[in-house]
Amino acid sequence: MTLELEHIHPQYRQFALLPDEARIRWVRSDRYLGYARAERVLERLEILIDYPTRDRMPCLLLFGAPGMGKTKILSKLLRDHPPIAKATGGTAVPVVCVQMPPEPDERSFYQELLRVMNGAFVASAPIPSMRQVARRLLRDLGTKLLVVDEVQSMLSGSSRQQRIFFNTLRFLTNDLRLPIVCAGTDAARVALMTDPQLADRFEAAELVGWTDDAEFHQLLRGISLILPLRKPSQLLDPAARQQILALTDGNTGRLFRLIETVAVEAISSGRECLDEGSFRQKGLVMPLLSMLDRSRRALAG
Repeated sequence: MTLELEHIHPQYRQFALLPDEARIRWVRSDRYLGYARAERVLERLEILIDYPTRDRMPCLLLFGAPGMGKTKILSKLLRDHPPIAKATGGTAVPVVCVQMPPEPDERSFYQELLRVMNGAFVASAPIPSMRQVARRLLRDLGTKLLVVDEVQSMLSGSSRQQRIFFNTLRFLTNDLRLPIVCAGTDAARVALMTDPQLADRFEAAELVGWTDDAEFHQLLRGISLILPLRKPSQLLDPAARQQILALTDGNTGRLFRLIETVAVEAISSGRECLDEGSFRQKGLVMPLLSMLDRSRRALAG
C-alpha cells in the first residue's frame, strides 16, 4: 500500500510508516516542539549566557502557571549547552540548573547546588564552607548561567529564610558576575517583588495561556506536521481550535497531553487523523484531573 504523506514534514514521514504500537510509543515519547514564544525565551537565555562581565549582571524571571512549558524550555537550554571536556583537562559546565529544595533554607540550597555540580560536601559542614566550595566550583566549571527552578518553593519558608535566599541570589550574582535565571509560578514573581533590589535587576518573561491567535495557529500547524498519522488532520479548523482551548484552558501541558490522547486513539481506531470530532468523543478519557470539568463542559457545549 502506498501512503500519501505530504501532510507530514519530510523529516517525520518515516515515523508514519511504523507499526501502530511503535507509532503510539513515538506519540507518547517526550520531545521538544519549538514554537514562537518558547524560541523568544530561549533567544533571551542565549543572550544572558554570552553576556559580557559587568558589575551588575542582568537576571531573568521565567514564570507562568504550572504546565505552561518552563521545564521544557529549560531542558532544551541544557541540551543545547551540555558539559564540555576542556583541552586542558576537567569539564566546563556553561549552564548549571538547580531545583529549589523543599526545605528552602540556605543549607539545603547549597547542598542541592553542590549535588548537581558533583561537588563533594559534608552535610553537617558550616554554611560558609559550603558557600565557598560552591563559588569555587562555579568558577572552575566556567559556568555562564545559573538557573534556579521551582523558586516559588521558597514561600514555604519563614520570612527570615526568604530574605536569606534573596541575599544568597544577590551575593552569587554580584560575587561571580553571573546572570541568574529564576523559574517558577506567578507566586515567584510576587515574592521577588518584595525585594526592590532584585525586582530592579530581574527581567520578567511570562508564559501566558494560549488564545485563538496567530501563534496558536502556528503551534497547531507545527503539531500537525510531526504527528505520525496517515491522513491530514484538521487542527486548524475553527471548531477544532475552540474545542482544544475549551478543554485545556490554553495551558501548554494540558494541550500536549490532550493531543497525545486523541492521536493515540486515532491510531488505535484507524481514523488516522484529528478533527473537531476527535475532541468530542464521549468515551475520551482525559489524562489530567485538571481537565476533567473542562471536558464535561466542552462535551455539553
